Amino acid sequence: MDEQEVSGLIKALDIHLTQNQLQDLSIVLFLAVYVMIVLEKFFHRTTAALLGASVAMVIGIIPPRVAWDSIDYNTIFLLFGMMNIVTVLGHSGFFNLMAVKALRVTGADPVRVLFVFTVLTAVFSAFLDNVTTVLFMTPVIIQMTKILGLNPVPYVISIVLASNTGGTATLIGDPPNIIIGSIAHKSFNDFLIHVAPHAVVGFTVGLVVNFIYMKLTGAFRSEGGGISEETLSSLKEEVKDGKVMKKALIVFVLTILLFMVGHRLDLEPGIIALLTSTLLLLWTGMSPAYVMEKIEWGTLMFFAGLFIVVGSLEHTGVFMRVAEKLGEVIGPNVDLGIWVVGVFSALISGFVDNIPFTMSMAYVLKEMSASVGSGVDYLWWALSLGACLGGNFTLIGASANIVAAAIAEREGCRISFLTFLKYGTPVAVLSTTFALLSLYLLRI
Repeated sequence: MDEQEVSGLIKALDIHLTQNQLQDLSIVLFLAVYVMIVLEKFFHRTTAALLGASVAMVIGIIPPRVAWDSIDYNTIFLLFGMMNIVTVLGHSGFFNLMAVKALRVTGADPVRVLFVFTVLTAVFSAFLDNVTTVLFMTPVIIQMTKILGLNPVPYVISIVLASNTGGTATLIGDPPNIIIGSIAHKSFNDFLIHVAPHAVVGFTVGLVVNFIYMKLTGAFRSEGGGISEETLSSLKEEVKDGKVMKKALIVFVLTILLFMVGHRLDLEPGIIALLTSTLLLLWTGMSPAYVMEKIEWGTLMFFAGLFIVVGSLEHTGVFMRVAEKLGEVIGPNVDLGIWVVGVFSALISGFVDNIPFTMSMAYVLKEMSASVGSGVDYLWWALSLGACLGGNFTLIGASANIVAAAIAEREGCRISFLTFLKYGTPVAVLSTTFALLSLYLLRI
């Protein structure tokens, strides 16, 4: 590292470390944080992430100014803004209303509930971001499963898995796709034509795998014996505050529309969510103190801490080093590249934030385009499929996973790291494999 990049104890104690030693140190720190997150019985994930971020800056692995820059404020403000809107919707009684309506449409059948909500979630996630989708869908599915006497956890995880898979299909569905589109100069239609079909394959396989697993684990069995037709028909569609609900829905729809055209207006989703959520507070006259008490501050701080820990890996050059090694292995062999890039991206995305890795790998693929030629497009699509679908591996593999877990925990339904792993890993492995196989067969 250059002298100006050295900080903390490394600088104060005049310790001289090579670039490789700094990389090793950042990897050890990340692994320590990850172990703490896995051992959630003893450490809360927010505490683990903040401790890791603090240690990284104190030691001097990453200077504070770089650490602050590594935080994805677009994600933070997107979450903050949408949490505000969702809180207002919840206060008005909207989610209870939707739960009752959905129960009647699905006939209160647990299997039908699973299929309807996972498909809807995947479709919504393709045209919104997956975080917004789970913020909206998770409270509804929790209310429904509670009425049906079902364990909400498998259904919430199913929503999350569907959101990550659905977000793979389009340019705006998941952040890695936005990065790829920007660096590789790929359009919305490019993703719709070249990625969406393979994402649909992955979603279909994942849905079947998830259904089989839920069937085997008894997730469709109601503890209270289900709900009778009489009870279903007697459920009241209660609205606590109709005026607030209408205003919140108008702002929510406006937010979604702005999300869809935001890239043309050079407006990031975080800016849009911050603006519209603030306008909603102004319009409804609700107390900001009341609304912000409902914000999942622990989740927001977890993301901030984890961004800094992962930023240490990026700052010390770990991601670029890995990406360059992959480039050496692949060479001009596009067929091999599809599997190497896709599988490795999925594995990385399952355990660290996929944004910095995608960015590093994208620049490597851009450099490789001269030797690979037009075949490099297949590597772009493999990177997209791997980076997005790999988020289903673990609880911290994607932002949507953490957000849904936080909402569920607030409702008294705790989703542990190992529980998510049991549901997510089979879906991630098979959906990624079949999506990449679909891409590979198209290539040959």
